[in-house]
Amino acid sequence: MIGFILRRAFWAIPTLIFVSLISFIIIQLPPGDYVTAYAAQLRHGGEYITAVQEEAMRQQMGLNDPVLVQYWRWISDIVLHGDFGHSLEWNAPVSTLIWDRLGLTLAISSLSMLFTWAIAIPVGVYSATRQYSVFDYIFTVFGFLGKGIPDFLLALVLMWISFVYLNLNVGGLFSPEFQTAPWSAAKVVDLLVHLWIPILVLATGGAAGLIRVMRANMLDELGKPYVETAYAQGLSEGQVVWNYPVRVALNPFISTVGWALPALFSGDIITAVVLNLPTTGPLLLKALQMQDMYLAGSFILILSVFTIVGTLVSDVLLAWSDPRIRYA
Repeated sequence: MIGFILRRAFWAIPTLIFVSLISFIIIQLPPGDYVTAYAAQLRHGGEYITAVQEEAMRQQMGLNDPVLVQYWRWISDIVLHGDFGHSLEWNAPVSTLIWDRLGLTLAISSLSMLFTWAIAIPVGVYSATRQYSVFDYIFTVFGFLGKGIPDFLLALVLMWISFVYLNLNVGGLFSPEFQTAPWSAAKVVDLLVHLWIPILVLATGGAAGLIRVMRANMLDELGKPYVETAYAQGLSEGQVVWNYPVRVALNPFISTVGWALPALFSGDIITAVVLNLPTTGPLLLKALQMQDMYLAGSFILILSVFTIVGTLVSDVLLAWSDPRIRYA
């Protein structure tokens, strides 16, 4: 087991170096740079800057340096000093911008993931053990609807229902009077009032898909000889189902850790924009639109790190839960 973990960790290091380089190069691929996007934004608002001013801004920000020079300056500051650079758009340290929004992002994404698994696992098991029952058909319809309805559309519908019928203003995570107020019991209650819609929206699509995965995996396992042997030994249905086939059927859930960790960091960007959530998703979208290379590059780098770490964790968990993988 230790050798398995060390091999996976060894390959993660060069992968991370390669991903950091590719992340920075990708940010440089669109035509123009931050100054180009900034000048276009000013022209849209009726203001203008001269070509000389644009060139002076590029020189001041180091945008005229070769890409590899910019990359080395950026990655060396991250590795040696923990400095992700300075956001060109927000004129603030990148680390400050990210960490200020990270807490709420992780809270929403973590609760959504737990809610997704809490729904998908028992419902998938029930649908498999009660195949073609009335509830199995109902859950199947729910699965197709959950996968077919876009998250942003569901968010708009829930916001409209909450505003019209429940008399709740659910845009954002706080009411206007609590947005800048210090934390208190009233602010926590206000957060909970606004929190249920993003959690429900983010969990619906994921739960719908995982229900089908869990059901299919359980149906594959329930017909195998070891299940019949367990029944023959006099075990109850609950003992047989939850102690044996469910453990094997959970492998896809464990393997999703690889993209669950970056999802915790970024959240659903479009849903966050629609619901006006103060999370990292809209900040990433704005950084990409404005070609804010240090902010956008840091986002992509952190997402890549989370993906690599999540893949490593999922590999270790799979090897721990399923000896067939470890022995192979």
